[in-house]
Amino acid sequence: MAENRASAYTEGVPCWADAQLPDVEAGKRFYGELFGWTFEEKAAYGDFVLARLDARPVAALAPKTDGRMPTVWTVYFSTPDVAALAGRIRAEGGQVVGEPREVGEFGTAALAADPDGAVFGLWQPGSHPGFGRRHEPGTFAWAQLYARDTGTANAFYGGLFHDALFGRDAEPDFGRAPVTDVFPPEMPPHFLVHFRVEDAEAALGAVSRLGGRVQVSPFETSYGTAAVVADNQGASFAVLQR
Repeated sequence: MAENRASAYTEGVPCWADAQLPDVEAGKRFYGELFGWTFEEKAAYGDFVLARLDARPVAALAPKTDGRMPTVWTVYFSTPDVAALAGRIRAEGGQVVGEPREVGEFGTAALAADPDGAVFGLWQPGSHPGFGRRHEPGTFAWAQLYARDTGTANAFYGGLFHDALFGRDAEPDFGRAPVTDVFPPEMPPHFLVHFRVEDAEAALGAVSRLGGRVQVSPFETSYGTAAVVADNQGASFAVLQR
């Protein structure tokens, strides 16, 4: 599914994901073997390296600039106006982490946190609208928010992204669930990026072989069979079999 047009993503649709890693070369080996991704020889912008599947962009890897930063996958939601969306986030009780930053000609990015503290990204596209492929094996399939209070989360995101979640033609790639459904009660609220696989059990075997680990064994959801894993550097994500 080639989706390489800015119009492919309306506001509130998950449109991109990146991982901040201690060792990008190790990340390239892990994800290249697991998902069949190939990587640019040179960084696309700054230190960000684009991952591609069949020549289409599917994610990015970047080195952590500060060892105190988490090793983590971040999901970005599309917006035509990142500054305006940042203002609405603040008005609804969320926070914006720093000022929006231009990423060369690619677009403008910002990080935000909802009232529960779950961190997510905002992306205003320039030449890069986001995923060139999704919903296929080896590509982004779903973003699940694990929240302390799903009622608060539903009100917050439903207000921000109403059309993407509830509009007449909406096909959401974004769900909400109590953190205790899958994780221990002490786990903080967070987004979990899901990548689609053909065979979840085979994917878990590959994760272990490549130096990662299984954090939550396969479980059934309304959107498929999911399992939570960590890569060989500790960044958590989910594999999803549909």
